[in-house]
Amino acid sequence: MTPAFRTPMQAAAANTDVPSVPHITAPRETASPSAMAKAWGRLEAWLQARSKLGLYFSILAVGLLVGWVDWITSYEINFALVYATLVVVSAWVGGRNVAIWVAVTNVIISDVANWTSQPYKSTVGYCLSNFNRLTFWCFMGVLTDLVRRRQNADAERIQALEELRQLEIEIISVSEHEQQRIGQDLHDGLCQQLAAIGCAARALADDLQAGSRPEAEDATKIEQAIQESVQDARGLARGIFPVHVDRIGLSAALAEMAQSTQRLTGVPIHVTDSAEVQLDDPEVAMHLFRIAQEAVANAVKHSGAREVVLSLLPDNDYLELRVDDNGKGLPARTQASSTGMGLRTMRYRAHALGAELAIEPRAGGGTSLWCRLKVRTHLHPEPYVPN
Repeated sequence: MTPAFRTPMQAAAANTDVPSVPHITAPRETASPSAMAKAWGRLEAWLQARSKLGLYFSILAVGLLVGWVDWITSYEINFALVYATLVVVSAWVGGRNVAIWVAVTNVIISDVANWTSQPYKSTVGYCLSNFNRLTFWCFMGVLTDLVRRRQNADAERIQALEELRQLEIEIISVSEHEQQRIGQDLHDGLCQQLAAIGCAARALADDLQAGSRPEAEDATKIEQAIQESVQDARGLARGIFPVHVDRIGLSAALAEMAQSTQRLTGVPIHVTDSAEVQLDDPEVAMHLFRIAQEAVANAVKHSGAREVVLSLLPDNDYLELRVDDNGKGLPARTQASSTGMGLRTMRYRAHALGAELAIEPRAGGGTSLWCRLKVRTHLHPEPYVPN
């Protein structure tokens, strides 16, 4: 059955052939540091292991070696950049105080090394030149120390954000495991007990009918009510613990969820006709399924929608999950920020995936919710054909 309205991506793809749907894997990029970066890392670690006094004397030894070379080559070769590099390194590792002491020491070493070969006609001019050099090197040391402090603050902030993100993932994981436990208990416990009671009621109804007892009709009604309760309990257990997401794939699981919701609510829920999308990571598939499940439930329960379209659309290196309805829509303040548990949970799940999630008004009325995730795609040979 064709839905009454289409999403923008469905409309764009309506006149094109549907390609084989990709097999999707979350991208994992690893960058190996260069040999120079490794060498600097080892040197930085060695210098940071020294005390500030030990760091100063270590750089002083290098500075004396540079001064000796500077003395041999005379004033014709300028070693100011080398001296400045020692100041920057000392500021990066030891802070501004060490850098200032290194700058003062380097000025003295440079002054002594070039005293006999300097071209200045007066001692005052030569001293003024060294003072300017000292000022510039001290400025470089202070600036380097500020950059280092800012980098450390940014690193701590990023680490805090990563810890917060990991905490969100763990909270969602605990919630998911608890739902799975409850769903499994419903399926293995309550559903089985209701099914056994239904069989007993069926046997009782057969016995009463064999004896032409008037209570046979009541027993049959009881058995039918129990069977309906079994179906409802199984549907509830399946919604709480969708094991079929891993078994039959995300697209098929979404189609099954849409059929079940439509049967229970009577609201038509259409799933985009597309090939099967496979996700190697079951956590990613489960998060996307939960987002779609919550979005469909919100559209059916709160928006007054007469129709819902559920789409899972591969697009180059991205996968987009869309839920469009033609209901009354959400207020602008609710779209921007909501304290509702459902919308907050969807945002947490999208953040855990590193995905982008947005809720927007549809042209012509209703609401569009989309979740866009960057993935790496590989062609899947067989498309999924819904029943």
